[in-house]
Amino acid sequence: MLQAKYQTKPLDCWGKAKELMAAYYRSVATAHDDGKLLISGGSSAFLVLPAGLGEYVFFGAEPYGAMIATNSQFSQECAESVETRGFARDVCSYMLNYWGSMFLDRYYFGGPFPRPDFCMSSQFCDTHSKWFQYVSEYLKVPYFSIDIPLSPAKYDRKERFVEYLVSQMQEGIEWMVKVTGRGYDDERLIQAVENECEAMCLMGEIVHFQKDVPAPLSQKSIFSIYVIPHLLGHDHEGVAFCRQVRDEVEDRVRQGIAALATERCRLLDDSEPPWHFLKLYRYLEEYGALCIGSQYSFSLGGNLVKDPDGNWAPPKTLKERGMPMKTREDALRAMATFYVEKPILSNFTTAEDKSSQVLDIARQWRADGIILHLNRGCEGLTQGAMENRLALVESGLPVMTYEGNMGDKREFDEGQTLDRIDSFMERLGLKKLKA
Repeated sequence: MLQAKYQTKPLDCWGKAKELMAAYYRSVATAHDDGKLLISGGSSAFLVLPAGLGEYVFFGAEPYGAMIATNSQFSQECAESVETRGFARDVCSYMLNYWGSMFLDRYYFGGPFPRPDFCMSSQFCDTHSKWFQYVSEYLKVPYFSIDIPLSPAKYDRKERFVEYLVSQMQEGIEWMVKVTGRGYDDERLIQAVENECEAMCLMGEIVHFQKDVPAPLSQKSIFSIYVIPHLLGHDHEGVAFCRQVRDEVEDRVRQGIAALATERCRLLDDSEPPWHFLKLYRYLEEYGALCIGSQYSFSLGGNLVKDPDGNWAPPKTLKERGMPMKTREDALRAMATFYVEKPILSNFTTAEDKSSQVLDIARQWRADGIILHLNRGCEGLTQGAMENRLALVESGLPVMTYEGNMGDKREFDEGQTLDRIDSFMERLGLKKLKA
C-alpha cells in the first residue's frame, strides 16, 4: 500500500464556483423578466462587446452543450431531435445538444428554451457561423458573426490580425445599436474589457502553478473553474472569483497542498473530455496518476504566452503592457490583442503547430505521459490527432489514445476505455493503489 505523499484538502472556492454557475444559468432563464438583454453565441472573448448596451446576459453555447452532455438521457434526446431533421450525427456534439434543446423547447435547468434577443458569435471553428446562422433563422432573431484569424504568430501578422478584429468589432457595435435601438456606453465596454483581460491573466497564473510538484489542482477541477472566467470574466464578480482562486492556488503551492495526495505520475490530456464519463479522471487517480491539465484547458478560460526564453507563462497585464484604456478603440485593441495570443487557436491550424505546443507544455509542466481523446464530437480540436500521436511518440513521451465523443455517449465504450487505461498504466510501471 502506498501511503499519501502529500497533504491535500478540498478547494475553499468550490462553494463559490457552484454558487456562481447556478446563478448564471438562472440569469439566462430570467434575463427578460429582469429587464436585461439575452444574447447567445459561441463563448469567445467577444461576449464583452454588448457591455456598452447596458445590462445583459450572454448565453454561452459551448458550456451549455457540455452541461447537457453530463446528462446522457437528455443529451441523446437532443441529438435525436436534430438527427430526425436530417442533420449529420458526426457534427459538433455541443451544437447537437444546443440545437436539440432549442428544437425540444426545453431548457436543461427547467422551463422553455431561452430565446435570445440576437446572436453574436465568432468563426474560428468550422461549425460556429453556421451554428448560429441556423439558430437565427429558426428563432427569427438577428445574427452577427466575427471572423477569427488563426495562428498570427506563425505568419508574423499579429498587428494585421489585430486591426482586422478591431474593424469587425467596430462594425459589430454599430450593428448592435441598430438592431436593438439602444445607445452605446463606451465606459461600460472599457470596464468589461479591463475585467476580461484581468481574468485571462489570472487564469494564466492559475494554470502556471500546475508546474509545481505536487500539482495544486486536477484537470477536473480546472474544468469547473475555467468556465467562470469563460462566461463571466467581463463581470466584476467573475474577475473577483478569479482573484480568489489565484490566491488560494498560490497558497496551496506555498504549503505543498496537493490535488492528489498520492501523486506519483503526471499526465496531460487533450481536447474536451467525455463529459458523460468524468469518472475517467478518478480512475487514473486509483493508480496515483493525476491529469494536471491540457493545452485546451490551460488556454481556453485564460491565456498563456511565450516569454523571451521560449517558456509558456501568464500574459502581461494591461498595465505591464502600457496599454491605455481611455477610448472604445483602446478597449477593442486590447481585447483583440489578448485574443490572437491564445494558444488554443493553433489547434485549428496544423498538426505541427499543435504537436509543438503540446510537447512544450509536456516538458515545462513535467508530464510523464499524455492521453489523446479521439473525439468524434469535435472535428476542430481532433483534426491531426494521429499526427500529434506520432510526434509525441517520436519525442519519447508515452501516449495513450481512446475513441469517444465529448457529448454523445452512444459513441463511447466505457469498458474498452478503462482497459486501455489499465494497459497504459502498466506501460508506465504503475499498479493500482490499495485502499
